[in-house]
Amino acid sequence: MSHFVAPSLLAADFRRLDRAIELVNTSEADWFHLDVMDGRFVPNISFGQFIIEQIAERAEKYVDVHLMIEDPGRYIDSFARAGATGITVHAEACTHLHRVIQQMKEAGVKAGVALNPHTPVAHLENVIEDLDVVLIMTVNPGFGGQKFIYQSIPKVRQMADLIAVHNSRAVIEVDGGIGLQNAQKVLEAGARVLVAGSAVFGADDPAGVIAQLKAIDTNPVSYV
Repeated sequence: MSHFVAPSLLAADFRRLDRAIELVNTSEADWFHLDVMDGRFVPNISFGQFIIEQIAERAEKYVDVHLMIEDPGRYIDSFARAGATGITVHAEACTHLHRVIQQMKEAGVKAGVALNPHTPVAHLENVIEDLDVVLIMTVNPGFGGQKFIYQSIPKVRQMADLIAVHNSRAVIEVDGGIGLQNAQKVLEAGARVLVAGSAVFGADDPAGVIAQLKAIDTNPVSYV
């Protein structure tokens, strides 16, 4: 089964953002992954709608906006207008998660929900049929360059089983510490989208790393 590679621009050199955009456009990457951090839900602050609009104007691929922010429902429409193809919110940040998912659908973007490492898969059981993307955080959110949490692999399997049981169209995205050393394991567990930041933009040959991630040949395993 094919999978997607989504370089995270948070790890790029923002003094040369145009080069990072061109790299993603011309490489074998499939998505742009854009992390929005508010300094409240997570400790750091990154960028917002204005920067995403600039990136989206030049992006030739899926624009994957990951909102690591409090009360994301307030901002769905503005990020959709900025050029997001899909928006992912954190379940932990939404008091009324179903309502926010419906907001994303009404805004015309793919609807995604992220789970932090401590949040169980069962948290999404009642909304899984409405989702396009489930993002399993494989580090604690808010910082780039963290080490992959290997306990996340069984969680990816659990999510794959939940999706299968409910016949959901959702694909599993994994984000945090992803690189050539662990990509095959998460793909075998059922992941379909690999977010890679430092592994790509910290490499001497970023396009080569993307090509290697795309070339991984594996079939996800079902545990249902």
